[in-house]
Formats: sequence, C-alpha cells, structure tokens
Amino acid sequence: MVKWLGLASGVMLAMAYFFEYGMGLAPCTMCYWQRIPHGIVLAIGVIAILPFVVHTPISNRLMLAVMMISLMAGAGIAAWHSGVELKILPGPTACSGGIALDGSPAALVDQLLAAPVVRCDEVPWSLFGLSMANWNMLITAAMAILAGAALRQTFKSR
Repeated sequence: MVKWLGLASGVMLAMAYFFEYGMGLAPCTMCYWQRIPHGIVLAIGVIAILPFVVHTPISNRLMLAVMMISLMAGAGIAAWHSGVELKILPGPTACSGGIALDGSPAALVDQLLAAPVVRCDEVPWSLFGLSMANWNMLITAAMAILAGAALRQTFKSR
C-alpha cells in the first residue's frame, strides 16, 4: 500500500503541475501548501521502492503512519481552502485579505505592489461544481482513510 499511496500522490502532484503549466492556472498560496503533504507521501513511496531499504513490519507501519498523518493534514488544508473559496472561513491575509486603506498613500502603494496576483478565495476552475481544492480534499481524505486502513491491517496480521 505504501507504494500505491506514493504513486497516487505523484499523480496528484502531476495533475497540479499540469493545471499550472499546461493550462496556465497559477496556484495561490494555499494551493502550494496542499502540495507539501503529497510531496512527503511521494518521497516515502520512492523510499519504499529502493532496493536497499529493509522492509520490516515496524518500518512499514512507520511509513504508513507518516503517510496517513501527512494526508490528513493535506485534506485539512484543502478543506480550509474550500472554506475560504466559499467565503465561510478566513484565509491567509496574503492571498485573501483586503488592503487596509487607513495608511499613508505611500503605504497603500507598497501594499498594492506586494499584493499577490492569485487570490485564495476565488475558484479558477471547477468540475461538476467542485473546485480543485474540493477535489483535492476528497481524494486526499480517501487516501488518508486507505493509509489508516492499511496501518490497521498491519496490526491485525501480527
């Protein structure tokens, strides 16, 4: 299961890069954050296929546990991003907050120049009414459940 979860995270990252570079959809800050857990899971999956890695029940459990925790965090970030897109949760001020108009004109210009181009609270693409953050949340949560089930199975087979 470790290898399959690594492969699935690799596919998720490949899709993110396809949307970014193939379709020209620039990611926001929260989109980048959602890639980190998949990078961790992919790295563990690569480590698992290396020929010199010794596979023991303990090492398998450790890899599955780290994958599960990472995927749970990824699903949480994606859920937060989904809430930001729906305007029901606050997002990071760097990508979804407004600009404060209570300063000097020079401070306002500095804020405008420092403001990111891509906003976290806008949906640039959707499929069947679900944004990329929604899809990521659903798929990543399913992967976390699979990792947890596989981890649980390692304890049953003792």
